[in-house]
Amino acid sequence: MTATNAVTQVGPDLYRISLYVPDIDLQFNHFLVVDEQPLLYHAGLKGMFEPLRAAVSSVIDPARLRWIGFSHFESDECGGLNRWLELAPRAEPVCSQVGALVSVNDFAIRPARGLADGETIATGRYRFRLCRTPHLPHGWDASVLFEETQRTLLCSDLFHQVGQVEPLTTSDVVGRSIAAMRAYQGGILADYAPYTPSTDKLFAKLAALEPRRLAIMHGSSFEGDGAAALKDLAAGFREVLSPAR
Repeated sequence: MTATNAVTQVGPDLYRISLYVPDIDLQFNHFLVVDEQPLLYHAGLKGMFEPLRAAVSSVIDPARLRWIGFSHFESDECGGLNRWLELAPRAEPVCSQVGALVSVNDFAIRPARGLADGETIATGRYRFRLCRTPHLPHGWDASVLFEETQRTLLCSDLFHQVGQVEPLTTSDVVGRSIAAMRAYQGGILADYAPYTPSTDKLFAKLAALEPRRLAIMHGSSFEGDGAAALKDLAAGFREVLSPAR
């Protein structure tokens, strides 16, 4: 897999490491939090480990990593997890309790720190709260991390966008995401995200956090009114994905 990478600081002590794959016109973004206990959110695909390691090395010694976080058990979220655990001897995976129980503790070479809904970990200056989001964007084990100090939501596949786009924007990312969802309908990725009886409640739960920054795995990250963006994305999910549409 051929990818081009870029490292951009998108917030205080927050670095976006983007690997763009032109063959599929998609960015894979990973977020490095530089703190007393550094955190990498998204371990990445196994095939992307070396360029991702090199990018992390341009910011910190990757052996210092303490936490490797991700939303759900999927290759681009945690395929390279064991490579990071080999490289960083003190690192622990961090995910939802369901993720640890049903997948990660069997897959990983060290057990995960499985967090309950609302449980937090501190990395030093920053504190991260796990929010369970089953089947949003997908996966029984899905969750996101909310950094309470800077109000950054590490939101995984939510706001999925295609293309090689800017690292951070204050403009609309919702329209881009809804356009991507529409483009996927009728194809192999038509069921990329399900619409369930809990979808609206989960979006409301995330909007109530009032994030100021959205750290997005595929596409531009966003700075601004994160609550409004989440409410608008919820409306887009209803419009595009709801069986009642």
